[in-house]
Amino acid sequence: MADQDPRRPPMQLDPHELTQQFEQLLRTRRLNALTDRGRPRHPAQSSPYPTPTPSQQSSHRGPHPPPRPAQNNAPALPSYSSLRNMPKVPSPPQDDRSLRFRSLLIGLSFKPTHYENPGLLDEALSVIPLDRIYGEAEDESQLLQAKAASIGPSAKPEWGYQDCVIRALLRWFKRIFFSFVNNPPCPVCAAPTVALGMTAPTPEERARSATRVELYRCSASECRAFERFPRYGDVWTLLQTRRGRCGEWADCFSMLCRAVGGRVRWVWNAEDHVWTEVYSEQQKRWIHVDACEEAWDNPRLYAEGWGKKMSYCIAFSADGATDVTRRYVRDAAKHGADRNRSPEEVLVWITDEIKKLRRENLSKEDRRRVIYEDHREEKELRGYVVQALAAEIGRINLSSQLTTSREEQKLPERASGTQEWREARGEAGNRSPHNDQPPREGH
Repeated sequence: MADQDPRRPPMQLDPHELTQQFEQLLRTRRLNALTDRGRPRHPAQSSPYPTPTPSQQSSHRGPHPPPRPAQNNAPALPSYSSLRNMPKVPSPPQDDRSLRFRSLLIGLSFKPTHYENPGLLDEALSVIPLDRIYGEAEDESQLLQAKAASIGPSAKPEWGYQDCVIRALLRWFKRIFFSFVNNPPCPVCAAPTVALGMTAPTPEERARSATRVELYRCSASECRAFERFPRYGDVWTLLQTRRGRCGEWADCFSMLCRAVGGRVRWVWNAEDHVWTEVYSEQQKRWIHVDACEEAWDNPRLYAEGWGKKMSYCIAFSADGATDVTRRYVRDAAKHGADRNRSPEEVLVWITDEIKKLRRENLSKEDRRRVIYEDHREEKELRGYVVQALAAEIGRINLSSQLTTSREEQKLPERASGTQEWREARGEAGNRSPHNDQPPREGH
């Protein structure tokens, strides 16, 4: 073959075509693996081919033995199209580590059920400036509709009216309503305080779901007063205090989203962070929302912006629990942490158990709806894996030809919290000296 002409311009490849080729490669390899697995073998044979007789050896002159003839009585293999998307077979937890993980997830799954309390919903609505929120949402919705109309009669707005309501609520919550706590100020002289560690909650604090209390002391020598910072898990209390860190922000904001009619999820990350997901009827998918960062539909923020390595991201809602790690960790080799709390089949069993528990009282129509949403979301999550692999192939082959895409754009680093606090948690971007260490407790 003649050498390639160096004057010839480099071949331009279509990333979409690369994705299709990669999917076909995965299908072919899976089919080959299933075919090899389905071949019956005799225990005494180390080769898939029968030993030829002397007469067969004299008639066969090639270097390889003749292929084994097909057996008519062999059971037919199932079609590959029915197996290529086969999910993992759920397996109940057996070992102590898996049982502890199950207990943890079952306990966390009760968090979003509190958002269905009618009294809390009324209290949440009473603190929201509804006229302002709905007015901003209406303005944005009309702008998006006009933008879609300018594209063509068949174009649809990117976000619906309910999405715009949540976006307006997000802006108000971040900029006006809630405040982020680093070290709380001294209650006597308002001077900065110094952390002393943890202390036991009082009975009143425990009654408001404060299982942890941080203790601080005033840095002013003439004051030296103490300040307690209870980490409240009670939404009604948070509506009064209006301060906290990631946990309080996500808890309170999720409740407010539910109060204005949104379908919400509370997302737990094993590396000490929590956030919200809201279902978009316009896009028919769950949208990432982080009130701390005023982030909307930016799930790659943590791994690729903060430089945070993550193992588990589990979304809890009134309808069940879902492992959504693939939405937030697109490149598991680069941004993923070890998933060693249980085998993957056990995690599927646990999330299925939670779904069954939460959906036992749903109507048949609602049950069909959420099952259909489960299937659609699973397809979305699988697509992220394929896209990441195809993008990696594209970067390897076309690194000097392709321009920087949206997937490769630099994402913002974390804005909330002090620089020292972010570095200690491994969330100060890829430059953080601690991004390979587990974050400290206290989201």
